[in-house]
Amino acid sequence: MDKLALVTGASSGIGKAFAERLAADGYDLVVVGRREDRLDELAASLSFVDVEPLAADLATERGVEAVAEVCSSRPLTMLVNNAGVAHYMPLADLPADKARELVHVKVVAPTMLTRAAVPGMLARGTGAVVNVAGMIAFSGPAPHTQMPRRAVYAGSLAHLVTLSQTLSAELEGTGVRVQVVCPGVVATEFHTRQGLDLSTVPRMSATDVVTASLRGLELGEVVCAPGIEDTTLLDTVFTAELSAFTAQSPTLATRYRTS
Repeated sequence: MDKLALVTGASSGIGKAFAERLAADGYDLVVVGRREDRLDELAASLSFVDVEPLAADLATERGVEAVAEVCSSRPLTMLVNNAGVAHYMPLADLPADKARELVHVKVVAPTMLTRAAVPGMLARGTGAVVNVAGMIAFSGPAPHTQMPRRAVYAGSLAHLVTLSQTLSAELEGTGVRVQVVCPGVVATEFHTRQGLDLSTVPRMSATDVVTASLRGLELGEVVCAPGIEDTTLLDTVFTAELSAFTAQSPTLATRYRTS
């Protein structure tokens, strides 16, 4: 059976590593990115499979619609929502255009591309959606002194975690799998484009992130954390969240009642 994957943000970093690994595994590809020259270079380097470059800006409605059309019309075996922008700064300092770009690329685009791809996967009874987020999705409770604040960025990644978990439950038993992969700091040009020098910081390779993601799919992991050795840490987080969700009551909690 032919295998076809669409990878966004494929021109560099984790997206490029996904494209290279999937091609090696026999997938034909649709590779999406803003820079057509890089996509063409990638396609030329993967000449042993069919690679279709698709230049699109997922920060725009037009770009999302163009890629969504491919997701809905082609028999995708796998969708990798990897495209991203950082814009690391506190909310009050984040320019409106950058906030809009970040939310469009990391929230709107993955949501709409997944919505376009899933019906076809359901009809075929097979498929996988991989959303690339990061461990910053779990950083919300951190105090200001522990790490720089980046509310919109962290919130967009947290959206991908919850979207993936809930969608996985919706699709249980259909043959369509969903995963969110949450690496820590990865050695790509992602940070240097933001003017950040992380050369002295220990970083995981993009290839290792992809290896973890694909193995995690085999293991049935919905949340894949490549750098977490003790998975009971994640289990504890999710068990606590579900406990809080199921413990809700229509009665006002005692601490909120006036004395």
